Amino acid sequence: MNKRYYLFVFVAGIALNFTSCKVPEVVQKSENINLPDQYGQEENDSTTVSLAPWKEYFKDPYLQDLITEALDNNQELSMTLQEIEIARSEVKAKKGEYLPSVGLKAGAGVDKKARYTSLGASEATTDIRPGEEMPEPLQDYLFGAYATWEVDIWKKLRNSKKAAVSRYLASVEGKNFVVTNLVAEIASSYYELLALDNELKIVNQNIKIQTNALKVVKLQKEAAKVTELAVKKFEAELLNSKSLQYNVKQEITVAENKINFLLGRYPQPIQRDSGVFLNVLPESLQKGIPSDLLQNRPDIRQAEMELAASKLDVKVAKARFYPSLGISANIGYQAFNPKYLLDTPESLMYSIGGDILAPLINRNEIKATYIAANAKQIQAVYKYEQTVLNAYIEVANQLSKIDNLSKSYELKSQQVDALSKSISISGVLFKSARADYMEVLMTQRDALETKFELIETKMQQLSAMVQVYRVLGGGWE
Repeated sequence: MNKRYYLFVFVAGIALNFTSCKVPEVVQKSENINLPDQYGQEENDSTTVSLAPWKEYFKDPYLQDLITEALDNNQELSMTLQEIEIARSEVKAKKGEYLPSVGLKAGAGVDKKARYTSLGASEATTDIRPGEEMPEPLQDYLFGAYATWEVDIWKKLRNSKKAAVSRYLASVEGKNFVVTNLVAEIASSYYELLALDNELKIVNQNIKIQTNALKVVKLQKEAAKVTELAVKKFEAELLNSKSLQYNVKQEITVAENKINFLLGRYPQPIQRDSGVFLNVLPESLQKGIPSDLLQNRPDIRQAEMELAASKLDVKVAKARFYPSLGISANIGYQAFNPKYLLDTPESLMYSIGGDILAPLINRNEIKATYIAANAKQIQAVYKYEQTVLNAYIEVANQLSKIDNLSKSYELKSQQVDALSKSISISGVLFKSARADYMEVLMTQRDALETKFELIETKMQQLSAMVQVYRVLGGGWE
């Protein structure tokens, strides 16, 4: 009768726990990704996007060497690799949580009971063996094995491990994203450095032209064809060009050190061939369809893995409302004297038991954790949708930029050709007194500015080429 009563109380307690541990209702959200069929108004390739490895896309051997060194030495990338190791260790830790835990233990101690207590009086009148009294104080020696295991009924521990795996995969994609941006940043900085080299070359050429023009003006002044004002104007323009020369040199130093920083090394010259700058043609890419971004962009895949982990976190938090079943066991030897320690079965001891633990009162912490996990899951959905939207807009912007820069560069090249010819014409006209010195100076200044603009347009064109490769998800292979 008593056994049935206790069993009834036990079952009733479990039923009461289930009814009292009602999971709070929360608002949940699923991701909604509806990418357009194409980028803007342009027709897309019928095939999927085809991205060459960066060594095939960036063919400049000096640039390839810089990227290779950066992938080996860049500090930010090295820190990201350590984050991957941290995530991998977390996976191992979570995997161990739902497996049985087994260990060995050994110990020794001494215990003296008070004589005038029930336990002390009992030990004083107890013989261990006939004619052998209980020793006082009582020593205690033991060694054995123990095991504990939480039975993962509600998949709380397994879902926690899956969440850790998703975060590990997210960290790997995070590393790929860092690599993509690193390759793109080095390539853009390298082309910027080539552009500055060409600007310096143009400034030096302009200084030679202005120096020769100044000599001509001085001779004409001696012949009383021009005044001292013309001489001073030409001198001022020459000094301005020489000043500009040092400004460009400083920009070159800054650009070189930016690349050195990305390579994780102290300032030193950057090996390069500046003569190929104006001849570099943007590589063509099959841009594919927008849905290709979901497979190629590391940041999208990272956000997707983080979203999957957050969904599993919600399940783990929800499982905490339910009872947990634990099993524990011990086996070994224990005795008051080492010489009896291995006596079997007298010194053999073992135990096995199970327990059910369930939250009943003061479940505020569990509720708060569950609500927070759900809020983080909704947050991860919005982040995923935002990442996809940002990727699409980046590609659309860069494709439009490449098209417009290509047209702009063609027109700017024609402008440079026209102004370069006008410099010679203005010189001839000035010598024959058919043009004044201000026309010569303005022609030289316009030609210099236009050549700078041509180089700037070329640099933007190459930078856009780099950015298209990045926004389409290349660079991390």
